[in-house]
Amino acid sequence: MSKRTLKRIYGKLDLFLLLLIPLAWYVVFKYIPMYGLQIAFRRFNPSLGIAASPWAGMRYFNQFFDSYYFWEIIYNTISLSIYQLVIGFPIPIVLALLINEIQSKHLKKTIQNITYIPHFLSVVVVVSMLNLFSNVDYGIFNRFFGLFGAPAVDYMAKAQYFQTLFVSSTVWQSMGFNSIIYIAALTAIDSTLYEAATIDGCSRFQKILHISLPGLLPTILILFIMRMGSLMEIGFEKVLLMQNPINMSSSEIISTFIYKNGIQKGQFSYSAAVGFFNSIINFGLLVISNSLVKKFTKTSLW
Repeated sequence: MSKRTLKRIYGKLDLFLLLLIPLAWYVVFKYIPMYGLQIAFRRFNPSLGIAASPWAGMRYFNQFFDSYYFWEIIYNTISLSIYQLVIGFPIPIVLALLINEIQSKHLKKTIQNITYIPHFLSVVVVVSMLNLFSNVDYGIFNRFFGLFGAPAVDYMAKAQYFQTLFVSSTVWQSMGFNSIIYIAALTAIDSTLYEAATIDGCSRFQKILHISLPGLLPTILILFIMRMGSLMEIGFEKVLLMQNPINMSSSEIISTFIYKNGIQKGQFSYSAAVGFFNSIINFGLLVISNSLVKKFTKTSLW
């Protein structure tokens, strides 16, 4: 390391010391635990420890691939992830654009607060609300659809409604909070562009189409790449709370499968292998999406 580089580091020593805190967090909680990934290739015995447990090779991967439930779990995970991406990703963008077009500051703050509040609700509370709304006797869903002559249905006990309930409630809970970063990006757009567009006679829709959306595009693409990198990771807490024996055919996903086999059944090596397989898919999707976005738009994470 050259003297010039050392001098520059010393000149900003306080910033580098501040950087040590998140760096230490990543090392302790992200990199050191990677040592335990080897149990996916071992017949792990807690009494022997990781290093002393015998090697099992690809046994647990093959066990998962050859299982009768493999394709069902993969299909449920991918379909739910894509459903959530298609519906949940664009809605915060639309919400941010709508809020940005509101002229009244009081109305803008009111709408922001209304849409932010659900984010702070517990997942347990949201699932409890879904159970109440789906009740056959007094649920809001059945009361509403009953006005059109639809029969009463316990939606939480029907496999065909699971994904719709999950995605719609997740979008409702998170769209306000997820729109914050888009609203912040919109405020960074030069206001003179809107003024020039007004002078040229552009409508509001034309301003959104030719100024707001292009200004948001880099932020949208970066968040899209990051979302693709975690496409197969669906919060298992909500799925687990919404699961019941009747809707299991559409609600069992990789994360709940790992939890049940790893924590409840103690099959640590098997669940580690399934989790490792899931992480490899996420990593592949991240690299592919980043490469494609970089190729066509010159925007990327790296």
